[in-house]
Amino acid sequence: MTVVVSAAIGAEAGSAAGVDVPADAIAGVAGVIGGETGSAAGASVIAGASASASTGASASTSVSTGDGLLPLAVVALVAFLLSAALTALLVRARLPLLQVLDHPNERSLHASPIPRTGGIALLGGLLGGLLTGLLLAVLGRVEGFVASLGGAGAALPSTLAGAVTARPSPLPWLGAALLLVAAVSFWDDRAGVSRRLRLLVHLLAALLLWFGGLRWDQLGLPGVDLALPLLLALPLSLLYSVWMINLYNFMDGMDGLAGGMAALGFAALALLGYGAGDPVFAVCCAAVAAAAAGFLTGNWPPARIFLGDVGASSLGLLAAGCSLWGARAGLFPLWLGWLIFSPFIVDATWTLLRRAVNGERPWEAHRSHHYQRLVLAGWGHRRTLHRALALIAATAASAVAAPHLDSTEQWWLIVGWALIFVLIHLRVSLAERLARG
Repeated sequence: MTVVVSAAIGAEAGSAAGVDVPADAIAGVAGVIGGETGSAAGASVIAGASASASTGASASTSVSTGDGLLPLAVVALVAFLLSAALTALLVRARLPLLQVLDHPNERSLHASPIPRTGGIALLGGLLGGLLTGLLLAVLGRVEGFVASLGGAGAALPSTLAGAVTARPSPLPWLGAALLLVAAVSFWDDRAGVSRRLRLLVHLLAALLLWFGGLRWDQLGLPGVDLALPLLLALPLSLLYSVWMINLYNFMDGMDGLAGGMAALGFAALALLGYGAGDPVFAVCCAAVAAAAAGFLTGNWPPARIFLGDVGASSLGLLAAGCSLWGARAGLFPLWLGWLIFSPFIVDATWTLLRRAVNGERPWEAHRSHHYQRLVLAGWGHRRTLHRALALIAATAASAVAAPHLDSTEQWWLIVGWALIFVLIHLRVSLAERLARG
């Protein structure tokens, strides 16, 4: 909901500031309103968002309607405008030190070189949004934000100190891990780094999340809350974080897809955090969602800029870190984070296993993901993107609504989505057979 509002406002403000914000990009960001099937899914997200927000506002004692939604909207607006402005500058090659071109390869769906430093714009918008949140916290508008940066609230105003818990905050650890992944990814975009070095850095980033308390140490399925032993929790946590970093990179192969997943996915996380009464978590996720929406102004098909490794890997880390953060704080079970990002998780995991069974090297460039196969089968970028974003919007809406279901209904939700993904796989195979005649 915050992304939709900020996108609409950002179109007007961006035009006044001289930022090139295509009208169809704004329409696409705002819930795929113009898509073939996206309008219904976009409406469901907005409806679910409104229900969750109103429930959270009435249930939470720390976030009121006036003091909760306004800071979220301000942070989102700043993140969107800054990301859109930086995207426009990078598209026009106004920042030559950051200019890196993506040349087509075996995995690509584009035919000419395109800038691939859009992740810099997204991270810049995220940073601007978070700094705005920090300023609002100092002014007493977002409780607990300053305290969350250090985990101690003795020297803070009483309105902020009340939100500090005994646990150390995960924000510094998440920020350090993000900086590490973004740095090596940017260097990879510019000069290239070995797979081993990249994997080592990803493991170090996952360890930082672990030491920050962002761990997969609870089973956390509907009606089942089982603590995992250390010997199982540690490898699962590292595997989850490293896989999310890489799968997001694998899925960044079509105009608007990775940015759309981030805009809708992190908006859903923000709504879950807001509904559970955690303004800090909600502000952070809203900033990511809005920054992704700002990047989409240059990435909506036909794309004029790509995320690059610096953007895709950073979003993967943030998806892992924020889902673990929400579960750690008791805002939602971890499986809801999986549900939100399931369109990416299922596609990338299925493709990896399929290639491994066929004896193919998973790290080599390919065009075997479901979205790539649909484009090659004749669907085209826009039709495939609209269907994909409709799917993403539906999983996001389901996740926002899931906390209001009982455990039996939640299991039915999981089973239902499993069947839907099986049907999607069959539909992709059918599209390929029809294309071959």
